[in-house]
Parts: sequence; structure tokens; C-alpha cells
Amino acid sequence: MDIKGKVFIVTGGASGLGEGTARMLAAAGATVVIADMQAERGEAVAREINGQFVRCDVSSEADAQAAVDKAVSLGKLMGLVNCAGIAPAEKTVGKKGAHPLATFSKTVTVNLIGTFNMIRLAAEAMSKNEPEATGERGAIVSTASVAAYDGQIGQAAYAASKGGVVGMTLPIARDLARSGIRNMTIAPGIFGTPMLFGMPQEVQNVLAASVPFPSRLGTPQDYAKLVHHIFENDMLNGEVIRLDGAIRMAPK
Repeated sequence: MDIKGKVFIVTGGASGLGEGTARMLAAAGATVVIADMQAERGEAVAREINGQFVRCDVSSEADAQAAVDKAVSLGKLMGLVNCAGIAPAEKTVGKKGAHPLATFSKTVTVNLIGTFNMIRLAAEAMSKNEPEATGERGAIVSTASVAAYDGQIGQAAYAASKGGVVGMTLPIARDLARSGIRNMTIAPGIFGTPMLFGMPQEVQNVLAASVPFPSRLGTPQDYAKLVHHIFENDMLNGEVIRLDGAIRMAPK
């Protein structure tokens, strides 16, 4: 796939991994639609990269469709990157009692259902594209987490939601193969995002040191480089790639 001149949607593109990806795509010559709940920040990033911002709750059918419609209005929609997500921490049974069901439900709704919602609507639009010379009509990259495999204490909801993203990667790729649309997932390890930067510095230092090599926090640029490669390498399909410096998470 030639990224230049194509249109891409990045959910969660106002910050963190999504922002890094949106900036990478714009630098490669793409038009980027940032779909995010953070309106002020999203609009600012969109202006900086000559893209467009759409306020979007990814779990809302209407919001997701609006983001896809905006992208299609700008040119040939060839890619979707799902970075929107939440990561609450609650033990199954904690000091205050049982894990709130509402928290579990919301996490799955945003991280798993929201990811599928965006995939199904973007893929429908891509399926109408004239194919590239390779026969490709589009590609999708979603974000899971190493928590899908190594979920820590307090991560039942988060790990379940990301495990769902991992689990649907291959069947969606198989579903979309006849339309010439690829589907991939990245499972990041410990990355320097606003979510992590909210932790005390000493905690950040310990987490960075726990990564075998390189012993540092991952960056949005690390993530964006892999997204770039996935879009350009059309043999990558139906797979989950751990991007984690060989870390395997301890219970806590």
C-alpha cells in the first residue's frame, strides 16, 4: 500500500499511541481523520497535521459512522488504526467488595465492542474501493495489549477486553479477505503514554527497568513505525504482534 494520498482514520488520535500514529501517517503524505472524545486536543492535533477531527465515542454506531463518512468524503479511505481505549484497575474482590459490574461492562464496551464497531463500518466503506494494483482495498490495525496474555492483578476487565481484540483478529481477517482488506493487531508492552505518565516517576522508572531490552518505555513513535510497516507489507494479515521488548508481566 502506498500511504501517500490516501485517507486514514485513527481512533484515540488526540494523544498517546494514536497521536503518534496520526503524525506518522500525515508525515507520509496521508490525510488523517482523528476520531476521539478529547475535542480540544483532537482539533489542535488535526490542525497541526492538516487533518480533520471528529468527536467520536467508538462504541456509538452513529459516532463511528460519522467518522467513516467524514473520511470517505476526503478521498480514498484505505486504513483504520484503533487506538481508543480505557484501562481501569479493579480487583475481582477488593477492599470495597466485588468488582463493579458497570466498570467491567464499560471497559469491554469501549475497548472491544468499540474496536469492532469501527472495524465493521470502516471495512464496509473500504470494500467499495477500487482495488490497488495488489488487489488490496484497505488495511486495519487494532491495539490489544500484553495484558491479553499476562494480565496483572486488578486487570481482569482490561485483560478480558484486550483478549477479545486478540481473539477476533484472525476471524475478521478471514471475513474480509474476499474484499481485499487486511486485519492486524499490535499488542504493546509498557509504553510511555498519558495513562502511564500519570503514575509517580519512581514507578515509571521501575516499569522501564523491567523491560529486558531495550530497558525503556516504549514510545508512540515505536508503535507508529510498526503501523507504517504493516500498512506497507501486504503479507501481514490475521496476526497479533507483541511490541514489548521481550517483557512478560509479573502478577503485580
